[in-house]
Order: sequence, then C-alpha cells, then structure tokens
Amino acid sequence: MKSVQCQLCPKKCIINPGERGDCKIRFNLNGKLITLTYGHPCAIHIDPIEKKPLFHFYPGEKILSIATAGCNLHCKNCQNWQISQANPEDIPSYRLPPQDLVNLALKYNLSMLAYTYTEPLAYYEYTLDTSIMAKAYGLRNVLVTAGYLNREPLRKLYRYVDAANIDLKFFDDQMYRKITTARLKPVLDSLLLAKGMDVWLEITHLLIPTLNDDFKKIEEMCKWIVKNLGDDVPLHFSRFYPHYLLTNLPPTPYSTLKKARQIALNCGIKFVYIGNILGAEEESTFCPNCKNILIKRVGYQILEYNILMGKCKFCGEKIPGRWKD
Repeated sequence: MKSVQCQLCPKKCIINPGERGDCKIRFNLNGKLITLTYGHPCAIHIDPIEKKPLFHFYPGEKILSIATAGCNLHCKNCQNWQISQANPEDIPSYRLPPQDLVNLALKYNLSMLAYTYTEPLAYYEYTLDTSIMAKAYGLRNVLVTAGYLNREPLRKLYRYVDAANIDLKFFDDQMYRKITTARLKPVLDSLLLAKGMDVWLEITHLLIPTLNDDFKKIEEMCKWIVKNLGDDVPLHFSRFYPHYLLTNLPPTPYSTLKKARQIALNCGIKFVYIGNILGAEEESTFCPNCKNILIKRVGYQILEYNILMGKCKFCGEKIPGRWKD
C-alpha cells in the first residue's frame, strides 16, 4: 500500500493508507484515492436565487440547493461549520446520485441547481457529474464557492457552470492563511478563469470587524476587481455575525458596510450591494446611468422589477446579467 497525493486543490494533500485529506472527503483506500460523499448530500433545499447571493442571474427564480459534508477550507467564522467541518460518516445524508438529483429538480419544476452551503469544489466529482447531467436536461448550474481549486479541474467544471458567486474572503494572503487555512492567489486565479470562460460571476466579501475592514485594503481589492474583472461584476459586502470560532467579535456596523460600498462605487464598480441587513436600500439594484431602481428587494423578495430585454426600463441602459426576458 502506498501514499497518494490529491491533485484537486492547492493544498495537494499527501494521504497515507487509511487516512483522509484535509477536506475530510478524500480517503486513501489501499493506495487508491476515493471520495466519501459522492451521491450523498447532507443538505437539500429549495432556495431563492437571491440567497446565493446572485442578484443579476434570473432574479426571483427558485433553485434546488445541495451540499455534502466536508470542506477544504477551515474558516473560523463558518456559518455551516456543523457540516463543513464534520467527517461525512458522522452526518446524516441522503442517497441521491446525479440522475436522481436532476430528476428531483425536474419534479419540482426547477430550472437550476446550486452546489453550495459547504464547498462544492471539495465534493468535486459529485458536482461535476451532476452538472454534466443537468446540462443534458437543459438545467442551469450555479456554484457558491470559495474558489479554492487547481486550474485544470476548475476549467473542466466551469464548462458546465452558468453562474458562480465566489467568496473573496480577504485581500491579504496572511489573513487567508490565518483565518481560512487557504491562500489568496488561487482564489484570484479562480475569479479570472470564471470571467474568462464566460461564467456569470458575482463576488461576496464578508466584512469582519478588525480582520478585513481596513478601508485602504478594501480600496485595493476594488481596484483589482475593476482592472482584472471589469466594472460590471456585482460585489456583495456582507455583514458578519459572530459564528463558530469568532464569537468574540461584534457584528459589522452598518456604517462600515456603507463606507465600503461607497469606496467600491468610487473605484468604478457599478453594482455594489450590502447583505445580511434586512431592509437596507443597498440590497436593491439601481441603474448606473439614470439611478432609478431597477430591482427593489427586501430580503429575498422582489417588490419591483424594471428591466426589459436586459435594459433599464427608464433610460435604456444595458444592464449586465442573465435575465428572464
């Protein structure tokens, strides 16, 4: 029996016989690398697409969302740590191979599947095979991910992905290592690859007090986004609430989120949102030209919709995204 090296994510774990990788999903069985969660999601829900969050991708649609146990990151603020940091055998799960999962979406008249909650790139084979199957049935695939994967497997997956919300957790490699056990550059590479392969891309940046709420660093990140991804990639600044191993920190002040949003707008990003604050006007979409409300949101509900044929109903400005009409 021999050790094997996983080639999936940048950690490239060397796994001895009878042991598992850092993600808890990959296991060395007699010198062969196997996955422990394939076809066994531990979470299955029907969500609004806005929950991902995706605000420019078929607003108002419902999406079948799944996750398995395990994750290749270990974020100290994880909201889903009970399943992301668990061994798969310790978490109740369903038996749903790709065909059954697609059938479930069709049964409920859903046109989209989301791979989310934990890390869909960690349960990669299940995500990939289901995505291929879903496309064969005309369904759309959505990734909600930390974007921590090696280039070639990610390129292979992106061919079948319609949209992704990538969580850019820090714009600082040291903080990435300290809080998540990951690194910054592979995440930036994932963003660039998604944009280059025409995956509809939105970015989430959770603002955590004292850890990544430095306004100069936020400005640096926003300038990088504009320069490398363009000014039309929606950016979601999300409010932090105490979770998991960071219960010692307070929730993000609304004033910090508004300041960050203004910095992003000043840098040229056209669509900047504030999340996790119910009723904030900054969760609505505004036309970058005439400033009228295009999509009025309260939480996950849409109260007003003023986009026609992908354009502002008031001034005709083209609005980037994927729209119903």
